[in-house]
Amino acid sequence: MLTFILDSTLAGVLCQTSVVYWVYSPPSTACCPLLLGAKRLSSTLRIRVNPYPMTDHLPPTTHDAAPLTAHHTAQAGDLAMLFTSDYKRYVVQLHPDGATHTHLGVYWHRALIGQTWGAPVQSQLGHQALLLQPSLTDLMKTLKRGTQIIYPKDAAYIVHRLSLHAGSRVIEAGTGSGGLTTALAWAVMPTGMVFTHEVRPDIHQIARENLARVALLPYVRLFLTDIEAGFQARDVDAVFLDVREPWRYLAHVRAALRPGGFFASLLPTANQVIELLAGFDKHHFADVAVEELLLRPYKPTPDRFRPDDNLIGHTGYLVFARAIDAGEEMGRWQRPERQRYEARLRTTAEIEAEAQRRAADVSAGGKKYPELPLPG
Repeated sequence: MLTFILDSTLAGVLCQTSVVYWVYSPPSTACCPLLLGAKRLSSTLRIRVNPYPMTDHLPPTTHDAAPLTAHHTAQAGDLAMLFTSDYKRYVVQLHPDGATHTHLGVYWHRALIGQTWGAPVQSQLGHQALLLQPSLTDLMKTLKRGTQIIYPKDAAYIVHRLSLHAGSRVIEAGTGSGGLTTALAWAVMPTGMVFTHEVRPDIHQIARENLARVALLPYVRLFLTDIEAGFQARDVDAVFLDVREPWRYLAHVRAALRPGGFFASLLPTANQVIELLAGFDKHHFADVAVEELLLRPYKPTPDRFRPDDNLIGHTGYLVFARAIDAGEEMGRWQRPERQRYEARLRTTAEIEAEAQRRAADVSAGGKKYPELPLPG
């Protein structure tokens, strides 16, 4: 099955073939004279005029979609996923007049609406797919990308470490394509809010479209702004920074966080982590942790169960901390291993200073060894 976009080059193709074609035209035929010609040719050339392109073309819905629904059957406006036997996934919003074009043919939405979740559905070519509700991972992996997204393995752990739940208010800087924003909104909805900041207009627009597509835009406020002057929210529960130099904005983070609030950042290189750790001391952040997640999938074959050939290795260092009272002495709240390390540094410095003092005494004519106190 071939698909052509209806344009001026198609006219010659239509006149030289008798193969069945699916021809795309906009829903309005008035602006496309070639569509009328295609309809006339269809009586002799077996041409079918399809009002939807290869990607989903959905007329506007009369109601907002919901990321998940409680009912057992697919309804108009629901987000759905077509899962094919070769493990390809197509996330769509169902509409009575909609269609989803895949490599296995066209799945008409009117045939999907009313079907039970998990049931097989059939394309016009006879190929089956499973009709499923998309998971958060499915939504994140099918986003349109303008930048690299944060991997689902990292996003889920970030949500966990930031202690996000329905009703939480969280700031994000560095929206990107909206991958992590999707996970944050999923966690805080329906009563919470994500305040996300992006400086690039084109990426900001991609993120907005992605969030609207997965019906999470009502739970996100997007700001096209630089965070040099601070954030667009106050008294939030958590802040996540996905920026190149997060240590530069720790003062803004403290101003936006509620007392004891959560902070996290993802950094690709060790030198960035070191700079951020040094910044925590200046701005009074404690309970610091630096972690890295490695994900090893396995082949789920009963007779040949073993690790998959591909490993999702280093994607970034995850750095977490908590804001504490600005009047606290930081040395008291550092991790035990750091306290021991700094105690060794102090002892080493004292020994070296004593050695230098003795060397100076000897060079001045003093005794090589210090006088020992006599007993009694």
